[in-house]
Amino acid sequence: MIYLDEFLLIVVVHFLAVSSPGPDFAIILKQSIRYDRKTAMYTSLGIATGILLHVTYSLVGIGLLIASDERLFTGLKYLAASYFCYIAWHGLRAKKPTTKLADENVAHLPPPPIFKAFFTGFLVNGLNVKATLFFVSLFSIVISPDTPFTIKLSYGLYMAVATAAWFCFLSYLLGQKKVRAILQVKGYILDRLMGAVLLLLAVQLVLSDLA
Repeated sequence: MIYLDEFLLIVVVHFLAVSSPGPDFAIILKQSIRYDRKTAMYTSLGIATGILLHVTYSLVGIGLLIASDERLFTGLKYLAASYFCYIAWHGLRAKKPTTKLADENVAHLPPPPIFKAFFTGFLVNGLNVKATLFFVSLFSIVISPDTPFTIKLSYGLYMAVATAAWFCFLSYLLGQKKVRAILQVKGYILDRLMGAVLLLLAVQLVLSDLA
């Protein structure tokens, strides 16, 4: 298979990118703590759909346009920073539970509608400027310009499916009985921590624009 080496390189690079701590990981952890496994799973699917967004504009060249146009790229960064701040605010306000929950299957709050959970994941990934740069670099440097469009598309579909699998797996682990029991008691600490991480990411985006 002529494109096997290229595909294996993409597999390694993508795995390193998707498994590193960032906004996607933060929102999955937050959804698992605040709500339940099901909500985190649908958020994971939203993140994977955000990957398809990056793949689409990279294939048609819009991603390169965004990365090369300072005004568009700056606007995207400020939009992402604002949304991260919004999520961070809710995380930082997480309160310590007054009593331990007797039933480990009961979430802290009523879960949001499926579409809202999905759209949250989609926005977090879709507005992530680091993901924008990652996919623009991937499709312009790692992947050969001579690679057929259908092969490039298959690479993109693989990364979307692999992303969904990774974060669904993470959601499953965080939903385990023992893990969930700990999260129900101490989860507010992680909720605040992830809120702080998202706030720092937002500040980093703004400062990088001022530098």
